[in-house]
Amino acid sequence: MKLTPIGIIHTPFKQAAGTPIQPSVADGAEGTVEVFPDYAEGLRDLDGFDRIWLLYWFDRAREPRMLVKPYMDTVKHGIFAVRAPARPNPIGLSCVRLVAVDGAMLSVADIDILDGTPLLDIKPYVPRFDRFDVERSGWLDHIGSHTGRADSRFEQKNNERNN
Repeated sequence: MKLTPIGIIHTPFKQAAGTPIQPSVADGAEGTVEVFPDYAEGLRDLDGFDRIWLLYWFDRAREPRMLVKPYMDTVKHGIFAVRAPARPNPIGLSCVRLVAVDGAMLSVADIDILDGTPLLDIKPYVPRFDRFDVERSGWLDHIGSHTGRADSRFEQKNNERNN
């Protein structure tokens, strides 16, 4: 299996602490998505969508653990029942608001991604396919309020990056 970044995501968030944990709590935070020239032609017709899915690589995430304490709870849950970045394959998924397309540069809002994150793919958000009414949301059905901001619990420490 081979993954090749198709671009770089630029945001005001330089570290995990303080970064929104989901686009729905990003309060309009703005960023840009720089698509590399070899992939720019693939942006044709994207400007007709209000929202897009960004798939990216959590390049600064800690080593994965199968049980983690997520941002919104005080007990551990299985990694596949949370959206924490420290995963066996650290792939992120965010549905951001597409503000503008200018050549190979996308202006986006409601972004929850660290600056400099490698972009893996872009897909249009299509409500008729992507929206489902649900009755259960697992452990999230039983939690209280949360600030919607990350801390540094899933970010690599300096000594982990150098090993």
